[in-house]
Amino acid sequence: MKNITILVSGSGTNLQRIIDCIKADEIQNAKINLVVADRECFGLERAAKHQIDNVLIPRGKDFSDELDKLVPKDTDLIVLAGFLSILKSDFCQKWDKKMINIHPSLLPKFGGKGMWGHHVHQAVVEAKEKESGATVHYVTSGVDEGDIILQGKVTLEEDETAESLAQKIHLVESEIFPKAINNVLNP
Repeated sequence: MKNITILVSGSGTNLQRIIDCIKADEIQNAKINLVVADRECFGLERAAKHQIDNVLIPRGKDFSDELDKLVPKDTDLIVLAGFLSILKSDFCQKWDKKMINIHPSLLPKFGGKGMWGHHVHQAVVEAKEKESGATVHYVTSGVDEGDIILQGKVTLEEDETAESLAQKIHLVESEIFPKAINNVLNP
């Protein structure tokens, strides 16, 4: 059985999708050993509801160090699922090729510091892009710079808004994230 530690910052919709996919065996031979949040959020409640160990580590300069102490030694993969804090370089290096993230654009476009959620979708619409999507990538010390594992694309309509684009991207994320996790854990 492979162990997954999940990092969250928000409502935990990606966390819930991962839980559901493990139960449905779409993510095979895996279980979640810990959920960590960097702020009070509904993701912690989702974890508790499913009897998954969970902990809040407040944001701050010591976050990565505290996280390093808490991640179980038998963790096979760390998954950033709507996680907004930036991790220290040494933590990223320690978990090289064993930590992944999902980003709401077709990286390398519209990635980097400050590019998350609504900010990404607004930037894509303002740039009059013809397509966007979601990218699952390995986490490195460079924000959104790790090797791409899987992408899913959507076409933008003439009257696309950041809100309508966000809905499209969320559907793509829920499709590609479990596939990418399963592929990384079960090559």
